[in-house]
Amino acid sequence: MIKRAAFVIACLAVASASASASDAAGALILWYRTPAAETEWSSRALPLGNGRLGGMIFGGPFREHLQFNEDSLWTGDENPSGDYDSMGAYQAFGDLWIDLEAPGAGSMGARPVPADYRRALDLGTGLHAVTFTAGGVAFRRETFASRPAQAIIMRLTADKPGALTGALRLSGAHQDAARSEANGLAFEGRLPNGLEYAARVAVRAEGGAVSSAAGVLRFEGCDALTIALAAATDYVPDYGRRWKGEPPAPRVRERAVRACAASYEALRRAHVADVSSLMGRVGLELAPMDALRRGLPTDERLAAYAAGGSDPELEALLFQYGRYLLVSCSRPGGLPANLQGLWNDSNAPAWHSDYHANINIQMNYWPAEPANLAECHEPFIDLIRSQLEPWRKATRAEPAFRTAAGPVRGWALRTSHNIFGGLGWKWDKTANAWYAQHLWEHYAFSGDKEYLRRVAYPILKEVCDFWRDELKVLADGRLVVPDAWSPEHGPDEDGVTYSQEIVWDLFNNTAAAAEALGGDDACRETVAALRDRLVGPRVGKWGQLQEWMIDRDDPRDQHRHTSHLFAVYPGRQISAVRTPPLAKAAAVSLAARGEAGDSRRSWTWPWRCALWARLGEAENAHRMVRGLLTYNMLPNLFADHPPFQMDGNFGFTAAVCEMLVQSHAGEIALLAALPRAWPDGSVRGLRARGGFVVDIAWRGGAMTSAVVRSTIGGRCAVRLGEKTVSFATRPGRSYALDGDLKWSLR
Repeated sequence: MIKRAAFVIACLAVASASASASDAAGALILWYRTPAAETEWSSRALPLGNGRLGGMIFGGPFREHLQFNEDSLWTGDENPSGDYDSMGAYQAFGDLWIDLEAPGAGSMGARPVPADYRRALDLGTGLHAVTFTAGGVAFRRETFASRPAQAIIMRLTADKPGALTGALRLSGAHQDAARSEANGLAFEGRLPNGLEYAARVAVRAEGGAVSSAAGVLRFEGCDALTIALAAATDYVPDYGRRWKGEPPAPRVRERAVRACAASYEALRRAHVADVSSLMGRVGLELAPMDALRRGLPTDERLAAYAAGGSDPELEALLFQYGRYLLVSCSRPGGLPANLQGLWNDSNAPAWHSDYHANINIQMNYWPAEPANLAECHEPFIDLIRSQLEPWRKATRAEPAFRTAAGPVRGWALRTSHNIFGGLGWKWDKTANAWYAQHLWEHYAFSGDKEYLRRVAYPILKEVCDFWRDELKVLADGRLVVPDAWSPEHGPDEDGVTYSQEIVWDLFNNTAAAAEALGGDDACRETVAALRDRLVGPRVGKWGQLQEWMIDRDDPRDQHRHTSHLFAVYPGRQISAVRTPPLAKAAAVSLAARGEAGDSRRSWTWPWRCALWARLGEAENAHRMVRGLLTYNMLPNLFADHPPFQMDGNFGFTAAVCEMLVQSHAGEIALLAALPRAWPDGSVRGLRARGGFVVDIAWRGGAMTSAVVRSTIGGRCAVRLGEKTVSFATRPGRSYALDGDLKWSLR
C-alpha cells in the first residue's frame, strides 16, 4: 500500500531512468522493476501469444524462463459416459530455459543483482522486453509470439561485443527429454489419446560460437543471439478425420529453421504490423493521471488503486489488456480461449482448463464484436461447427431427451466440453441456445448475410428444432423448459428464469435471422409464436426479478451467479427503455446479490458491471470496475477467480464497452453509463450492431462530439440520454454528431 507522497516520488525517480517517452505519454505498457519468481506463473509472469502458440515469460535477468503452450494439446476423447473426470484436460506443453553468464562472474552460478532492471510488455505491439546492466554491459532481451512466422522469437543483445555466453535447455511437460540437433533442440511425444506433438528450438548466433550436445545448447562470446521456438500437434478440427492430421514434427522443424534464418528486423516488423493492425482499431483515453502515478510500475500502480486511489488510466489499460489477451489466444484457424486462455501451466489444471458452457466461454467472447475484434470470435464459432456431430450423437443417446416419437432433434451440451466432441458434468440444456447467440451476434454487428445464410442460420434453426421437441406445455398453453437449472444455484425444475430467457433469445434471434434473409416465413412465424408463448420474467414479492417460477428468492442470498438476469445482459429481452418494470426488478435482484464473500469472483464483477450499465446505473457499474481491480486482480493484471482464469479479463473489456456504447435495443446509445470517475475522455473504434463504428469525445461528463461510420448502410438511430435522432446512412460514409445530436455528413 502506498501512503506517502515521498515514497511515490522516490519510486518515480528510480523508474524515470528507464521509462521510455511512450510510457510517459500513457502508452499501453505493463512494466515491472523485478522479474517474476518461479512460483509466480499466474501472478507476475507476462503472456505472449499468436492465437495458437504462446507462453508466459518470467523475465529473469540471468535465467530466462519461457513456459510455452499450444492450443490443441488436450487429453480426452469423445467421452460417451459424460463423466467429468474422464473428459480430459488442456495440457501444458513445455519450458525453455536460458542461463546467461554474468560478465566477470566466472560461472553461470554467480548471478549478481543487475542495475536498471526493467521488464515490460507493450500491448500495442505484443513485444516483451527485459533490460538491465551488469559488469558495465547493457543487456536487452526482446521476445514476441509471431503469427506470421508461427513461432516464438527471442533476441538477445548487449552493447559490448562478445558479451553473450550461456546455455539453453528445452523440456517437455510430459517428461519429454530434448535431443540436440544442429544449432537447435527438439522433442516429440504422444498423449494416451493418440495426439502427437512436437517442439523445436533453432538458434542463430552473430559472432561467437554455438554448440549442441546431450540436450543442451551452449553459446559463447556472441554479439547477438536469435532464438526461434515452434510447437504443434497433429490435431485438426474434423470429426470425420477423427481429429487427426499430419505428423507435427516436420512442420515444426521447418517453422523454427525458417524463422531463425530470417532477418530479425523483418520478423519483428511483420509481427508488429500484425498485432498493431488489431490493437490499433480501438483507443480509449480517460482522464490523465499525474506524473507521479504514471511513473509507477504496474504492480505498484495497482496497489495504489486497491488502497483507494483513483486511476482511470489503469482502468483503460485493463480494458486494452482484455483486447490484447483475446488477440493473443484466439485467432482465425485456431481454437477458442478456454478457462486459462492459452497459458495453462499444468497437466491437471483447475476445472481441466476446459470450455465451461454456463458462462465462462461466452464471457470470453463478449468483447469480440463491440471491441472491434470480430475475427477473434471465429475460433469459437468454428469450434461449435466442428463439434456438432458428436454433440448430436451424445444428445440422441441421452434418455432424458427422448420424446414420444424418439430422440429430440438437434443437440445439447453438458456444462463442460473438450475439443474432441467430449462432454462432461451435468447437462446445461440451454447452453446450446446461448452458444447460438454468439452465432447471431457475429452477424448482428457485421450485417454479413452470406455468413448468416451459410453458417449461422442453419445452426440457429437446428437448436430451435431441439427446443420445439423439448419444451413443455403448461395447462394454460404457455411453454417452459423442463427440468432446467439456474447455474450454479438451486434445484433443477421447470421454468427456471435463466433457461426461459435464453430460449426466448434464441427464438427472437432466429426470427430476426429469417426476416433478414427472407424466403423462410414459415420458420419466422413458427419461432416467433413459440417465443411469445414462453413463460416470461416476473416480479416477485420483494420487488425482485424471480429466479424461479416459484416466488422463493431470498433477499439475503449473495450467490456469485446472476443467471436469471441474462435477459438484461447479454440478452435483450429486458431494457430500461422498453420494459422499465422488469428493469427495476432486475436492479433490485442485482443489488441484493451484494459485493462480498461468494460474489467476489473474477467474472462476477464484469458481468454485474455490464448488467448495471445496461440498466443505466453508471455509478454502480463503476463500483464493479473498482471491485475487480481491488479484490480480484493479480499484479500482472490477470483476473483471479481464484484461481486465475481468463473470463474476468475478457468480461471487463466487454463491460466497459457497454458503459460507453450500447446497441442491443435497436439504437446506438452513446455514453449509456458514463460514471463520474471518467469526467473527460474519448473512445474510438467501438462497434455497434447494424454495421456501425463509433467514436465519442466528452468533457465534464457531457458528450462534445461523436462520429458514426457506416460499413453497410441502412438507417441509424442514436440515443444520448433522453435525446434521439435517426438518419439514413450509406456504406463507407461517416456522420458527425454534436452534443445535441445534430448530425452532418462528415
